Amino acid sequence: MNLLLPATVACLLITGMGLALLGSVKLTLAQKLRIDEGRVGGLVSLFGFTTIPVILTAGFLTDLMGRHVILIGGTVLMVLGLLTLAASHRYATALVSVLLLSAAWAAQINVINVLVPHVLRPPAFLAEDIPAISFATNLGNVFFGLGAFLTPLLVSWALGRLGLAWGLRLLAGLVALQAVMAGYSDLPAAMSAGAGGSIMGPETWSLLGDPIMWLCAMALFFHGPLEAAMGTWTTTFLGDRGVSETRAATLLSAFWLAYMASRLFTAFVLGPFTARLVSGLGLEAPSEAVLILVLALGCVGVMSGVVRSRSRRTAIALVIAAGLIFGPIFPSIMALLLGHFPGPVQGRAVGLLFAISGLGWTFIPMAIGAYAQRTNVQRGFLIAVGSAIGLFLVAGLLTLTATTG
Repeated sequence: MNLLLPATVACLLITGMGLALLGSVKLTLAQKLRIDEGRVGGLVSLFGFTTIPVILTAGFLTDLMGRHVILIGGTVLMVLGLLTLAASHRYATALVSVLLLSAAWAAQINVINVLVPHVLRPPAFLAEDIPAISFATNLGNVFFGLGAFLTPLLVSWALGRLGLAWGLRLLAGLVALQAVMAGYSDLPAAMSAGAGGSIMGPETWSLLGDPIMWLCAMALFFHGPLEAAMGTWTTTFLGDRGVSETRAATLLSAFWLAYMASRLFTAFVLGPFTARLVSGLGLEAPSEAVLILVLALGCVGVMSGVVRSRSRRTAIALVIAAGLIFGPIFPSIMALLLGHFPGPVQGRAVGLLFAISGLGWTFIPMAIGAYAQRTNVQRGFLIAVGSAIGLFLVAGLLTLTATTG
């Protein structure tokens, strides 16, 4: 019995859950540990900062040891992290649990991004119209987003019925099922076995010397903060435009739903359309690069609109438009990356992509927050406009390089 497909979908849902988990339990965890918001913020920040070096390391391990080993190991680590967090009564123990969860998430996210194109295949009616990798990355990230979207709802239900400790143990049990499914999954031989060799072998140096690697990483470096900014400050931005707190929270959910819907739409409609258009125009650029360039221009427009908006109706429309435009960018970057590099170095490529982009995801939102504190949130989005312009410029270079290279 091969459980590769359900194990892949489950892993996508679980990694989405891992991204949203700490934010969903932070208030209850603070009460249990008797800590203030600053120390809770330290836990959340530790997850992000730890992910950067760990996901780079996981990329090398994924290539050298094999995908199957890292997939199962990452899942087991997440179970241990959840159980440790459930048993935490001191801040130090909670820190250990966050380290475990960060390492687990990094390992799983690396493997799953490499694995998805081999598992999620386009249906027959799309097979000739769309690059298979683009379809897989967009559809796979719908499941990832669904996991992140549903986690606060599941956690809220579990906390109300079971309390924090048993709620986390329930989540650990669900993740353990993924470990079982991963154990019964038959990966293709080239995916399961490690490539061998050394960490800094010729393949690694070839990867580091390839401009596509650095341009993809820089594209995500500038794109990640746009998602983080909208996810963090949408409710405040809408509140300043006269939207009630309850409705602002609903519109934030609508932003994420639009975000997921645009990925689904891209997998089945926009991706094939872009591929046909690029082919019909006789362009040699990969369709994913062209799509990133067009969406990056849309990011500049939306972020500029956020800074200039004055009416409540315009603000609401911009939030939904941002979700629709942001959604397909990361899957398209990932498709371009995986389509460019051969299997033996894809783990390292994904690890390097996330490590570099993680710096932008960390520091640019910090700059937005600092500037917003001195002025207001709407003016703080001026830095997001700069990030969107950076994404557009990098996307132009990426399209040109992918065409000529």
